[in-house]
Amino acid sequence: MNAIEIAQPGGPEVLTLVQRPDPVPGAGELLIAVTASGVNRPDVVQRKGHYPPPAGVSDLPGLEVAGTVVAGAQADLAAAGLALGDRVCALVAGGGYAELCVAPAGQCLPVPKGLTDVEAACLPETFFTVWQNVFHIAGLKAGETLLVQGGSSGIGTTAIQLAKALGASVIVTAGTDDKVGACLRLGADHGINYRTQDFVAEVQRITGGRGVDVVLDMVGGDYVGREVECLAVDGRLALIAVQGGTKSAIDAGLVLRKRLSIVGSTLRPRSIDYKTQLARALRGTVWPLIEAGRIKPVIHSVFPAAQAAQAHALMESGAHVGKIVMTW
Repeated sequence: MNAIEIAQPGGPEVLTLVQRPDPVPGAGELLIAVTASGVNRPDVVQRKGHYPPPAGVSDLPGLEVAGTVVAGAQADLAAAGLALGDRVCALVAGGGYAELCVAPAGQCLPVPKGLTDVEAACLPETFFTVWQNVFHIAGLKAGETLLVQGGSSGIGTTAIQLAKALGASVIVTAGTDDKVGACLRLGADHGINYRTQDFVAEVQRITGGRGVDVVLDMVGGDYVGREVECLAVDGRLALIAVQGGTKSAIDAGLVLRKRLSIVGSTLRPRSIDYKTQLARALRGTVWPLIEAGRIKPVIHSVFPAAQAAQAHALMESGAHVGKIVMTW
């Protein structure tokens, strides 16, 4: 099969189109003929040599795919509610940048009705991540307010739509007025340009001094202390990345007085059983919203897989709104 490998740690140019042996599904796995692979920031971090795959996982990058099931034991197919020939999208721990990919059966979901494979390849990594952190861990409820840092990213555009569809209010930050506008058109109630506005002051103004119930943070660094100031009583901060650094200073007194929860998580190393439970929740709650047209993947650019370097360069530029996808 054709695949994209990381020749050595480095810039986008180290991504190389190669021939690899076809993978064989093991117990509990399905083999997918891949038509589209999602591109995500963790792929960039892995390419740079800072995010190695878990033990036993393919060294090929790629955490989400869409395509057709071409092999797998009948029992595994039945357990996932699938059949050979079904169109699926899947969350994987690696190996997604290839024409064939094995995925745990429980992490395979049918392509929502009405979506193309390119659109479906945008779903797994971001929807699993947002569902886990915003709803499963932070417990966002209808009527509450969510602050999304980086609202124009793949994670951000997903969080906006999911939160709005499930009855929450959404405030976003983004780095340009155009990106703020894109977030508002997706349904965000308020947008803040973090380059020209103080997001702490703006959140306090927008909420009348109450603060927000949940923050979804991909920045870390000094944002954490500022987000503590943004949170309402009993607020929850979900930290999922540290693009701004790993060191944070917080007002511990505010954490105590406001009864705040600060939680961090990574998804890639979690167990298959855990991810299977997330998949079931998505299939039961979110997939009907997608099929009803209330949530739609936001795609910025699509590249042939041979142009993986260009896809990564775009990801690193930060110029995109929504998802970047490669096709096979």
